[in-house]
Amino acid sequence: MSVLKLKPAGKDYLWGGRRLIEEYGKEYEGDVLAETWELSCHPAGPSVITNGAYAGKNLQQYIDAEGKEVLGTNCRRFREFPILTKFIDARDNLSIQVHPDNRYALKNEGQYGKTEMWYVMDAGKEAFLYYGFKREVSVEEFEERIEKDTLLEVLHAVPVQKGDVLFIESGTIHAIGKDILIAEIQQNSNVTYRVYDYGRVGKDGKKRDLHIEKALAVTRRVPIMKDKSSYPHIADCDYFTVDKLNLDGNVMKKMEGNLSGASFASILMLDGEGTITSGDETVPYRKGDSFFLPAGSGSYIVEGSCDALITTIREKAAPVRIGINIGVRDTRIGLVDIHQELLTCETMKTNAERPAEEVIREIGQRTLALLERQGIPVDQCVCAGIGVPGTVDRRKGVVRYSNNIKWKQVELAKLMSEYLPIPVRVANDADCAALGEAAAGAGRECRDLVMVTLGFGVGGGVILDGEICAGKNIGGNEVGHMVIVENGEECTCGRRGCLEAYASARALIRDALAATGQKMTPEEIFEGAASGDLRLKKVVDGYAGKLGTGLVNIVNIFRPQLVLLGGDLSRQAETLLPSLRRMMKEGCFGGEDSEYPELGISALGNKAAVIGAASLV
Repeated sequence: MSVLKLKPAGKDYLWGGRRLIEEYGKEYEGDVLAETWELSCHPAGPSVITNGAYAGKNLQQYIDAEGKEVLGTNCRRFREFPILTKFIDARDNLSIQVHPDNRYALKNEGQYGKTEMWYVMDAGKEAFLYYGFKREVSVEEFEERIEKDTLLEVLHAVPVQKGDVLFIESGTIHAIGKDILIAEIQQNSNVTYRVYDYGRVGKDGKKRDLHIEKALAVTRRVPIMKDKSSYPHIADCDYFTVDKLNLDGNVMKKMEGNLSGASFASILMLDGEGTITSGDETVPYRKGDSFFLPAGSGSYIVEGSCDALITTIREKAAPVRIGINIGVRDTRIGLVDIHQELLTCETMKTNAERPAEEVIREIGQRTLALLERQGIPVDQCVCAGIGVPGTVDRRKGVVRYSNNIKWKQVELAKLMSEYLPIPVRVANDADCAALGEAAAGAGRECRDLVMVTLGFGVGGGVILDGEICAGKNIGGNEVGHMVIVENGEECTCGRRGCLEAYASARALIRDALAATGQKMTPEEIFEGAASGDLRLKKVVDGYAGKLGTGLVNIVNIFRPQLVLLGGDLSRQAETLLPSLRRMMKEGCFGGEDSEYPELGISALGNKAAVIGAASLV
């Protein structure tokens, strides 16, 4: 079933009328029907499917069952279903109100803000609505006029007629006037701050609440400049694109469309009757009907006589992605553009001995501050990716266990979403580093590569056919914890003989201390070996031998095009690479008769995991 007909949820707000019941055939038992939520996954009023295998299920249940692929790739940047479409029958004036933007709403209300558009379906001869201010007003004047009931004197009253379109960006003060019928497409939110309500009372006999303090915080107090044309669309923004369809049944009696995997389509019938055909399926429509066509449906045909609004979700303009790499000592936060270029990056101390919630809070707050300093609104960001050492449940965004930063069962994606109002994805940090090199670094030309990160621990990321290879189970690839010496040195994971227990910076420092009695940095160890210290040369040779054993094992399993070394110890490439290449040539199965991979060094350094994390969505 690729054409889903929807039954709306009804709302009986006190200013509503009965036109939606009497003229549009909406089923409702009450005396007043102010709004019908035609395409809705909002918990306050979900729309219900009336045909096909999912008849009786609501739209969100359908999406949960079929997967988010039905929404299209352009919707991956949204944490929730992106839009809500309505019919609104204003028998009386609606309250003067304003909607917050995403950042304010998520911080204060726990849901998205609201940008919306109105299409006037019908209006009385004297009908008008309020849309912004006549002139700029100060916050003091705004507050005073609310208190003294003189706010209407400075609002812009706009006469309207059938066919008018208004775009109401978040922060715009507005109100629908009486005797107007409207189709509304908006962000999937129900956050409204009421500023003035004509002294009306609700069903409980009390005056309805106003939200003055919040309205003062979010309202743009300047006249609205006429927006540039959205041609060929009647409305177009990062949240929705709306097109008007008119079939007169004579000259224009058929429209053929095509839905790729980029976006679903919502078709809202304002008038007329006819059929919608997709594949072998034909569904009739009439005035007031609402339909959902999933992404990837292919060609469809609308026939008959109709006025309709078709809503899709386009690709975000100039998107920015957030990449975060949480390390044992340092955490890096970066902003990445569509060309995989790192726009900016800053470093903070992780201080992982703190509770995880405290670390996450600081990262979230610093990320928001970085965006503010760069002049990039949160709305411009399509996703945030986080790389973290340890075992990660990527589907749920949970760090199951990290021996290096001592986290266990940390709901990282959920906790970070409290600060960043965008989809948050989590992966192992080494996977992120490998993905970053494949996307923008030394592996840009390769579809299959393995990256081994050599730092405080040893991590590994495997990229096969351009995607992170993490297996079907939770955990992904932990190449640092393959055993290369039976019953060998104890590893941080609790086992013995792991590659990390021999090829990490910690292991190198341990072995140098045992050989010389001195605690040295990795740089000092390699410098000493190069200067002729036989004790340190033996330590470095042993280190290279163990690392080479691990690399040969990796190659024999995955057979990649490229093996990259990353992390702090990869700076010693000039010393390490000759012996490692020799071991790979000699140890890889098939030897010279087989194809063994190139061995190289990360081109992006500590930027790799940041760029890779930003590429998780």
